[in-house]
Order: sequence, then structure tokens, then C-alpha cells
Amino acid sequence: MKIKVVVHQAEEGGYWAEVPAIPGCATQGDTFEELLQNLYEAVEGCLSVDVDEAHAAEGDRVLEIAI
Repeated sequence: MKIKVVVHQAEEGGYWAEVPAIPGCATQGDTFEELLQNLYEAVEGCLSVDVDEAHAAEGDRVLEIAI
């Protein structure tokens, strides 16, 4: 899976990044290398959040998509 990340230089030094495809998924690092390591952990954490099972009513469509 490939995902776009927006990397910013922090005013106080270091970097911070956000993942537009995953609202609320962001992280920071003192160095670019630390930021990259933290990004992998942040994305994994954001994608592993338990979500209540969806319930489909009659007439609803259930789709499975690949990302």
C-alpha cells in the first residue's frame, strides 16, 4: 500500500507530518529519519483502531474495496 504524507518543517526545529487520507493521523520527529520511523508507527496505529461492526439494513449495499 502506498499513502501520501505531507511533511512540514517545525518552527521550533525538526519536522512534523500529516496523512491526509487518514484524518487525525499525524506525528513529529527531531530528525527526518526519526519522523519516518514515527510515521510508520502512526499510520499503523491509526489503521489498527477497533471500529464497531457495521450493520446493513435491507436495501443497503455492502462493498469491499482494496486500498
